[in-house]
Amino acid sequence: MPIHTTNDGTEIYYKDWGSGRPVVLSHGWPLNSDSWEAQQMFLAANGYRVLAHDRRGHGRSTQTWDGNEMDTYADDLAGLLESLDLREVTLIGFSTGGGEVARFIGRHGTARVAQIVLVSAVPPFMLTTDDNPGGVPVEIFDGIRDASIADRSQTYRDLADGPFFGNNRQGQNPSQGMRDAFWRQGLQAGARNAYECIAAFSATDFRSDLDAFDVPTLIIHGDDDQVVPFEVGGKASAARIRDAVLAVYPGAPHGITDTHKNELNKDLLVFLDTYAPA
Repeated sequence: MPIHTTNDGTEIYYKDWGSGRPVVLSHGWPLNSDSWEAQQMFLAANGYRVLAHDRRGHGRSTQTWDGNEMDTYADDLAGLLESLDLREVTLIGFSTGGGEVARFIGRHGTARVAQIVLVSAVPPFMLTTDDNPGGVPVEIFDGIRDASIADRSQTYRDLADGPFFGNNRQGQNPSQGMRDAFWRQGLQAGARNAYECIAAFSATDFRSDLDAFDVPTLIIHGDDDQVVPFEVGGKASAARIRDAVLAVYPGAPHGITDTHKNELNKDLLVFLDTYAPA
């Protein structure tokens, strides 16, 4: 298996498909790189080298006890890019992966980066605070933590069968296989890793990271996202990032990498080709 070993000895598994200018995909919680397979196959078939890694503690990467926070996630991503000497990279982050990408930019800059895409992403800041009154109350995330301790498997099943793919909305019909894949990937993550990642994606303030974006950026978000509400995520990020392009998917849920994969694949390819570095 392709493995990148970090400075603290963590083994980061990644898939490396196709050839061409590199695209690197960062996945959501509690998933792994398998969640990107539709986009990875499509973009690799259209002339790009597409890499997707399992975040530490998730999938086939090492289940570390520590390091389950955004600074370390971002440093792991930076190490992968450096070890493979990837340049003119397009970074694409879904949900929690969007936070990983944002923190990467905040900590490591854009010397290796040509484009950024945030898909259903958690930035700029999910949590309700005095200076972020429109955020999501901490009680919501406490509930996810409590449920994860009480019955992690059922928690993932409930998310997949409910808000993640919009299965609780009339007119949405995500397949059983799609929902099962979420549950399967979730249980591949380490229990502590997935638990601590809830704080990483919900309580990390990415506002200053977004201010450091200085390359073409596309933001894609469904306006019926029940996990990262559009107003909290995509709309707020687009307002903060200079010259960002915002694509809103009407009625779309959080998990658009699966539910709207054909539309998403097309929009990603157009952005990659249109805003390619000279």
